[in-house]
Amino acid sequence: MALHVTTRRLDGPAPAGASTWFRSPRRTLDGWGVAAVVEVPAPWPDHLRAVDALLAAYVTEDEVGLAGCGPVAFASLPFRRDAAARFVVPAVVVGTSSDGERWITTVDDAEVPAVAGATPPAGPSSVELRTSLDPVEWCSQVAAATERIRAGALHKVVLAREVTVTADRDWDAVAVGERLAAAHPHSLRFAVDGHVGASPELLVSRIGDVVRAQPMAGTTPRSGDVEVDQRRAAELLASGKNRDEHQITIDAVHDALLGWCSYLDAEPLPSVVPAGSVQHLATLVEGRLAHPAPSVLELVAALHPTPAVGGSPRAAALAVVDELEDLDRGRYAGPVGWVDAAGNGAWAVGIRGVELEGPTARVRAGVGVVADSDPVAELEETRAKLAATLGALTRL
Repeated sequence: MALHVTTRRLDGPAPAGASTWFRSPRRTLDGWGVAAVVEVPAPWPDHLRAVDALLAAYVTEDEVGLAGCGPVAFASLPFRRDAAARFVVPAVVVGTSSDGERWITTVDDAEVPAVAGATPPAGPSSVELRTSLDPVEWCSQVAAATERIRAGALHKVVLAREVTVTADRDWDAVAVGERLAAAHPHSLRFAVDGHVGASPELLVSRIGDVVRAQPMAGTTPRSGDVEVDQRRAAELLASGKNRDEHQITIDAVHDALLGWCSYLDAEPLPSVVPAGSVQHLATLVEGRLAHPAPSVLELVAALHPTPAVGGSPRAAALAVVDELEDLDRGRYAGPVGWVDAAGNGAWAVGIRGVELEGPTARVRAGVGVVADSDPVAELEETRAKLAATLGALTRL
C-alpha cells in the first residue's frame, strides 16, 4: 500500500538535530529519519527513473505547493558514472523558501529518531593526517598530464589529491556538517549519508520550468586582506589560462542543457565568487525548459561530470584520470542534492566536503590541468582548497 505524505505550513519552531540536509540561499531542506531508501544499480545515470517513480507513487496532501514540498529524496552520488548509488527519503522534512515560507512534510508510519539533546557531541581529542600520495609524486602526475595535453590528446584534465584524517573516536557527521555549514553560509551546504560539505558550485537546479547552473573553473587563493583579494580577483579575471579553462566548462554546460530548453543564456562575463580560502570564476547559465519539463535527475545525468571536475573532452580526460590519479574519488565531485515528486530539485557539485566513516575522514581537492599548468602552483591550489574543510575536522 502506498504511503501517505502530508505537507503543511509550519508556523512554530522547527525541530533541531537534522541528520540530512541541503541548504542554499534560495531554499533549505532539513530531514530526519528514513522513510524509504532507493538503491540505484550501476551505472547510476541509467537508472534514475526509479527514484522519480517512487516519489510519484506517494499519496500526497500538500497545502503549500512549493518546490521541495511533498516527498523528497536526497542523494550524494558517486563521481564515477559506472557505480551504484543510493537515495534516501527522510521521514520528516522541514523546508524554508527564500521569501520565508516554511513547511513540514511527514511520511505516515515512518519511525523518526528522537531529537538529540542540547549537549554537544564529544569530538576527537587527537587526529592524524596522511596524504594518499607524496606531494612530489602528485606533481609528477600533473607534469605527465600537461605532456598529454601538449601532445593534443585532450584540452584539460582534473586531477585530485586526498588527505585522510584518522581520529581517536568516531566522527559525528552532524557536528562536522554543521560546522562547515556555519562557516560557509552562502554556499550549497549538504549532509547526506556521511558526506558533508559546503560547495560553492551549482551543478543544476530545476524549479518549475526554470533551469539554472553556475559552473566554476579558475581559482586563486584568498588571504583575508580585502585589497590583496581584490587584486587577486582582478588577476584571475585577466588570466588567459583561467579564462580559457572557465570557458571550456561554460560551453559544455550550455551545450548539455540546450536541447532541453526553449530559451537558454549565459552571463556574458564571469564574476569572481569567494569560497572560503579560495575564489573562483563563475558564470550563471539560466533558461526555460521546454514542455514537458524533464526531471532534475535527467539534467544531472546529462551534465555530470562537467569539465570543471573531469576535464575535456570528457572521455579522453576521464581516461587520463583513471591512468594517472591512482585515487578512488568516492563521492567527491559527484552530484549531491534533492529531487521532489514534481521533478524539481537542486544539485551541487560535491566538492569542499568530507566523507566520514567511523573514525576515518577523507578530504579531497582537485585542480584543472591545462597545457601551461605549473605542478607546484597546482599543488598549492589543492592545499588552499583543502584548508577550509580540514579546519572543520582539526578544531579539537
